Formats: sequence, structure tokens, C-alpha cells
Amino acid sequence: MNFANPLWFAAFALLPVLAYFYMIAKKRKKRLSLRFSSINLLKEAAGDKKLTDRDKILFAINLAVLALLITALADPHIPLRQTKKGANIVLAIDVSGSMQATDYKPSRIEAAKAAAENLLKELNPGDLAGIVVFSNGATTSSYLTPLKDKVITKLRSIKATDGATAIGDGLSLAIDMATSIPSKKKVVILLSDGVNNAGVVSPDKAIEFAKSNGMQVYTIGMGSEKPVLLGYDFFGRPQYAKLDEATLKKIAESTGGQYFRSVNATTLSDIYAKLPEKIERELEDTSIKDWFIAAALVVFSFWLYLKYWRFRSLP
Repeated sequence: MNFANPLWFAAFALLPVLAYFYMIAKKRKKRLSLRFSSINLLKEAAGDKKLTDRDKILFAINLAVLALLITALADPHIPLRQTKKGANIVLAIDVSGSMQATDYKPSRIEAAKAAAENLLKELNPGDLAGIVVFSNGATTSSYLTPLKDKVITKLRSIKATDGATAIGDGLSLAIDMATSIPSKKKVVILLSDGVNNAGVVSPDKAIEFAKSNGMQVYTIGMGSEKPVLLGYDFFGRPQYAKLDEATLKKIAESTGGQYFRSVNATTLSDIYAKLPEKIERELEDTSIKDWFIAAALVVFSFWLYLKYWRFRSLP
């Protein structure tokens, strides 16, 4: 536990001062009781134990109420699961030529978009979402925003290109976007079905960039269990989709994330459906001063009960 305004604890010095004046007042009251005919004062002066205990209990409760209010003013905080601030979650989606393959129905890119849309719908209200796409290079499709519907609209408009695969560029741009709004957990979810063969940033450099920014990266490898023919090159040689699992695993393991392998549209949907639960939420200091104010009210209510009900038969 820590406190936002610890200087308020200096007010605790008043409690022994109040106790001192309380004892002085009690002694003075006893002296005065000898000079007047009040039966109750004479009882107290003679050492009526019930009256003395009653006053001590009520005074102690008053001190407890003050102590709780002082603690509330100090604004105590404890770490709780992050819910208010949420997280910056950026989807980095491969839109290279191989994403046009139809082993996922109706195509890899459409299956990826459908699964990503379901994930966006399951994010926490406090989360911000954004999208980066990469092929020969990387570009922003949707900037970070709490408006998930707008992100989904941008997601649906994404199309695959005829380009290569720049995993390093895509990851770097996603990291840059995720860090654009501070004081939030930063997460990148990167999907690719190819080998890094383009761009200006290597995957290793992107990994270092992620680690230096405290970035957690989840990676998804997309591809069928059997080779998928994409077409033929200029010389008539068949070209197959290739998945670089080693690079995707390295990215995830190096950043504290996790790697997932998708072999069809069903497994891809399952992966995205489970990701919101797998994202590790940071602990944040949450104020609990209201708890102490509530406790002070409860204790004060107990004081009222003792004074005006339990001890009502005592003067």
C-alpha cells in the first residue's frame, strides 16, 4: 500500500494532544463535582466505573473516526487489476500476396479480418485499439482509439496486396503506435503467414525496440498443414506459401508474449477469441480512500448507537 498525500499523516500528532486535553478535562470535571450538588457528577467524582468506562469508550471511538478520516485524506492506494486505464492493443496484420490464398475460406485475409473483428468486440471498455498492416512496408490502418466500432470499420476495408512480407517494419510501426499514448499496458498482436523478406527494419531490431518499450507481443502464424501453391514464377517454377515460425516464436518469447499456430479458419478464430483473456494486465495503484471514509461512517454510527441507545440509561 502507498499513499498519494502522505503529509496528512502529520495530523496523527493531534490525536495524543486531544487525549491529553481529554484527561485534563476529566480531572477538572471531577474537581468541579465537589463544588456542586449534581448527583451524576458526584457519582463520577466518587469513581463510578460505568460512567468512566462509557466516556473512555466513546472518546476512543471518536479518535478512531478521526484516524480513519486522516488516512482517507492521505489517499491510500493498493495494486488492483487494471480496469480503468485499460491497455493499448495494436493489431499488426500481414497483407502480403500470400494472404490472398484460399486455403482459408473465403481467403486468408478475410479469415484474419473476421477473427480480428471478434477480438475487438471482446476487448475491455478501457482498452484502446489500433491496426497496422504490412507488406513491402508498413502503414497505419487505424490509429489508437477507444471507439472499437471505428476500428472495425477500418478493419473491414483492409485488402491483401501483391507485395512481400516486412515483419520487422510491421512490428516496429505497431510498437510506435502502442507507445503513442503513455500510462497504459502496451500489447501488439502480430499475424503473419510468410517469411520476412522486405522492409528496412529487421525482426531482431524490432524485438529490441519492443523490449526497450516494455512491449508484450503475441504472434500468430497462419498457414495450412500442407503446402499451399500460390502460383508460378517467371521460369514456371511453383511458388508455395512459407511460414517463418522460428521468427514469430522468437518475437513472442523475447517480449513475454506467446506464439500461436493457426492451420485453418476455425483454429484462427479460437486463437483470437482466447487472446483477450491471455493478455497480461498490469497492476495499477487504485485509490481506496472511499473504503476508509465508509469505515469512518460505520464507526461513527456505532458511536451514536452507544451514546444514544446502549448507554441511554447512563447520564
